[in-house]
Amino acid sequence: MLFSQDHEMLREATAKFVEREINPYVDEWEDAGIFPAHELFKKMGDAGFLGIGRDEKWGGLGLDYSYVVVFAEEIGRIKCSGISTAIGVQTDMCTPALANFGSDELKRKYLVPAITGESVGCIGVSEEGAGSDVASIKTNAKRVGDEYIINGGKMWITTSTQADWVCLLCNTSEENGPHKNKSLIIVPLDTKGVTRGKSLKKLGAHSSDTAPLYFDDVHVPVGNLIGEEGKGFIYQMKQFQEERLFVMSKYLSQVQDAVDITIDYTKQRKAFGKPLIANQEIYFKLAEMQTDIQSVRALIYHACEKYINGEDVDMLTSMAKFKVGALGQTIPSACLQYWGGQGFMWDNLISRIFRDTRLCSIGGGANEVMLEIISKRMGIHPTSLK
Repeated sequence: MLFSQDHEMLREATAKFVEREINPYVDEWEDAGIFPAHELFKKMGDAGFLGIGRDEKWGGLGLDYSYVVVFAEEIGRIKCSGISTAIGVQTDMCTPALANFGSDELKRKYLVPAITGESVGCIGVSEEGAGSDVASIKTNAKRVGDEYIINGGKMWITTSTQADWVCLLCNTSEENGPHKNKSLIIVPLDTKGVTRGKSLKKLGAHSSDTAPLYFDDVHVPVGNLIGEEGKGFIYQMKQFQEERLFVMSKYLSQVQDAVDITIDYTKQRKAFGKPLIANQEIYFKLAEMQTDIQSVRALIYHACEKYINGEDVDMLTSMAKFKVGALGQTIPSACLQYWGGQGFMWDNLISRIFRDTRLCSIGGGANEVMLEIISKRMGIHPTSLK
């Protein structure tokens, strides 16, 4: 995938925004367990960052997904993953189905302000008993006249204590099986019957306010349905493709940061009369890490190219998601080892990366689920052999 001058201009603009508007406040927001989503997203909306791949008709820039990947890579240089994840939810997790299948009325009411940063969205898929197993969700929406009445709950919802609305996956019938009975519905979070739970204490991503949402006889208009009833599972699977491309790109940048800061540290830190990096075990290992990162980056670019061309990239995004998840577990851990006691300090950036990147093999589909998808596409899964 070749990047043009326009790509590099976007990369530079994003990097400058991160250094000016986000990184100086990261430690403060991490300690607070929350960041000012409305304030930050409005600034990002004004800069045109929240609708890079969206239709110009709705306030987007109308660019292809390669520009979103460039943006995601630079957002990944934020010195914590909580904020980059929340940004990704706004741009590539709660809005793709709305942009691709929503009515014009829904787009005007929810997509446009999401792109301008005047409203904050979140995505409601996971439940306590249904994370990667999306088909087993229990939240339901029963149609009564011109309304849906929603009951149930969602868990681990990013930015849910601040969000204005949720793109909710729920069961809208008891028939047709778990893949054909689901729908995506926009639910304003100030609606009667919606309760926001307390922010959850997490291993990492502390600046992201992550909390459960509960729905008790919540009434929303039938017009809040995205696309067709019963196609929510399909829409969500398509939505996952953009989510995974974004998440992979931004997490890989954070893994790259682990290598970069470790190179700097091992050049400066001396032991037994020489810099740590002069040890063959260390510079060989860092070279191997960089090779792994570049290999996965090439896979992401390959998947992005095919996605732009309208091809199904489910297998490629699953492969890349799996590899980024694996690197997120191994590279920051190996890098932290070279920091010695300093790496064990809570406030050190390497320890934050170590905590934050642990999620990338879990969120957006666990690594084991990625292998299930890959094996099915290869025709070697037991269900394919019957």
